[in-house]
Amino acid sequence: MSESEVLVPLDGSPLADEALREALALFDGPIVVLNVVTPLDEGMIEGGVLGAGDRAREAEATQRADRLVQRATETAASEGETVETVVETGEPAETILAYVEEHDVDHVVMGGHGGPDGGLAERLLGTVASKVVTEAPVSVTVVR
Repeated sequence: MSESEVLVPLDGSPLADEALREALALFDGPIVVLNVVTPLDEGMIEGGVLGAGDRAREAEATQRADRLVQRATETAASEGETVETVVETGEPAETILAYVEEHDVDHVVMGGHGGPDGGLAERLLGTVASKVVTEAPVSVTVVR
């Protein structure tokens, strides 16, 4: 395909990893890998998401994000490619959409849902993918 900037949001799920591999295979241009660390209300804390003011969880989530983007860098290198990595904090869909608007992104490639079966991450990314597909001003490929 033509050279264009592609955004691949990663959450650590197998489908997100597959989305990265798909983007590496299909696109010749720059690929940006984005992980969003998500603050939520205390009552919604589960897994790697943050509770308001929870510094220990914040540090843990940041370390997890760093590991995810490092793994993406290694995946790209194994394919003879490079990726730019970005870690941001916010609500996933809104952060992805804002990144698309603020940068020269031409295409988004993402997993359809993620996280362990029945976990909060799975429910969130399913919702995130739906929102990105319907609101992004660029093409979105959803990997399943």
